[in-house]
Amino acid sequence: MILSSIVLASGNAGKIKEFEALFAPLGVTLISQKSLNIPDAPEPHVTFIENALAKARHASALSGLPALADDSGLCVQALGGEPGVHSARYAQVLDGPRSDAANNEKLIKMLQGVTDRRAWYVAVLVLVTRPDDPQPVIAQANWVGEIVDQARGANGFGYDPYFYLKEEACCAAQLEPDKKNRISHRGMAMRALLIQLRQTGMLV
Repeated sequence: MILSSIVLASGNAGKIKEFEALFAPLGVTLISQKSLNIPDAPEPHVTFIENALAKARHASALSGLPALADDSGLCVQALGGEPGVHSARYAQVLDGPRSDAANNEKLIKMLQGVTDRRAWYVAVLVLVTRPDDPQPVIAQANWVGEIVDQARGANGFGYDPYFYLKEEACCAAQLEPDKKNRISHRGMAMRALLIQLRQTGMLV
């Protein structure tokens, strides 16, 4: 099948904006699951791939359309890979709202006195053509950097203001959106996904 419309299994405004920019040149309409009143899927798994697959199948089942899910997060070397799959809910108390500010505050507190600040963003993308798709298309990528104590920049979202890139001499939140889309973990994973979609004939 050739893709014309895809449901994005996310209600995250930052992610939606990034994906819309990536898909627009391809002539593919991206529909947020939020606009279809599809609730978030449970994410009980311990790996990014399992969570992304669960979200994609959930969105496809409730929309009747192909669905794309992204499960991404920040892994910090000194914290044993945390926050990892818990990145969006790192500082969440019970069922309270998610908060980038609270997550970042906890991260910096956990790294007080730690000299090893190596970290990497992970992005896993999963696309299913239907809920029971036996061969989901999966792509993943890492974006390596380090964590700084002071926020820099007003672009981006999540941990971007604290994610420092040596090769760019700035934090991710200081990058222009177009450049971030090119070099980020999500941008790299997206390019890998598009290669597979073209190989399978889903994109013209």
